[in-house]
Amino acid sequence: HTHNNTTSSTMSTYVDATSGAVEHCETMGNLHTELADKYQEIATLCRSKLWHQLTTSIQTFVNDPEANLRTTPEGTNSFLALYDKVVLCVDKKLNPLSLASVASSVSDSLMQSDGTAAKAVLENLLEKKARLGVPPTLYIESKLNLLSLVLMEQQPVTDMEAAIRPIKESIKKNAQVLQEMAEETTTSLVHSAHYECSMKYRKAVGPPEAFYQEAISYLNYTPMDQIHDPQALAVDLSLAALTGDGVFNFGQIVTKPIMEVLRSTQYSWLVKLIGIMADGDVGAFDELTTQHAQDIQSQPALVNRASVVKEKITLLALVNMVFERPSHERTLTFQEMAERIQMDVSKVELVVMRALSLKLMEGWLDQVSQEFEVTWVMPRVLTSGQMKDMASRFGEWAV
Repeated sequence: HTHNNTTSSTMSTYVDATSGAVEHCETMGNLHTELADKYQEIATLCRSKLWHQLTTSIQTFVNDPEANLRTTPEGTNSFLALYDKVVLCVDKKLNPLSLASVASSVSDSLMQSDGTAAKAVLENLLEKKARLGVPPTLYIESKLNLLSLVLMEQQPVTDMEAAIRPIKESIKKNAQVLQEMAEETTTSLVHSAHYECSMKYRKAVGPPEAFYQEAISYLNYTPMDQIHDPQALAVDLSLAALTGDGVFNFGQIVTKPIMEVLRSTQYSWLVKLIGIMADGDVGAFDELTTQHAQDIQSQPALVNRASVVKEKITLLALVNMVFERPSHERTLTFQEMAERIQMDVSKVELVVMRALSLKLMEGWLDQVSQEFEVTWVMPRVLTSGQMKDMASRFGEWAV
């Protein structure tokens, strides 16, 4: 008999939980009549215990703060109230990763007004990590680290190194966890959150080539419409590619949709510059850097690493020279190379040695006959122009 009582009492608290949630939705719908339909939908799904649809509905709602964020009768953030009074009442019924993603949107909506409250939403959810499982936990940790980095940017801390150390360790640990997890157990959402955080970390501490690698990984897992500030990211990515040590695969960036964002802005010259690098065109490089000298001066990264950028275009001119030749013509004379890289013949040998040491190509250098025989050249992502060129050469081979 007592056993039945406990069952009915747990049932009633559960019903009460959803009735409190429904009541909240009704109050908010009455207060903000323009959102009444949306709140009504959430209330109906909650009553009907359609947890998957409820999650999707709430996710869509909190993903659009511009349209849906309001204040409650008490003057607090309406997304936080929805999260506290609806989501947390039924959180055990929801998909853990969806729950984490809702919490992240709620946290984002608090960022402008209250960084501490924004962190608290994620920190409190992280306490339930045993129940959430590995991918959602990794997602929340990444979002929390990202939030800490953004807050540090807004309000610099006295001991930056001490503040950033736990974030660095967390990123390192999570990178390892991601690697060990099978692709099918995580979604692009988890990868995207991790790489966004590690990219932000590298933006803060450098070096540019490390930022570049994290940013490329982030773009591989993140749809364009989910990138917070695509223009700023496209600029940062371009600068990192131009100035980062060992970044030579410019075809990889030229083909990224994010670069299109810059075409109609004051940074269109950067897109052109990246294209010129991919083609290894020294003449076009000199022309553009003269024409846009003032724009380049306004980018400290390009000013400070001007010699690195100049060396890259020279080396890429050499690499492209090899690519553009038929496969049986792999012997280059010093004179031909000097013309292509627009340098004196006496400098050619040094440039070739540099290309060899950077593993951009392999081959035999003959100082006596002033020739370089190429045996291997680095693989790379081709631009559409280079693809057409390659197609016409396939045609020649087929004959």
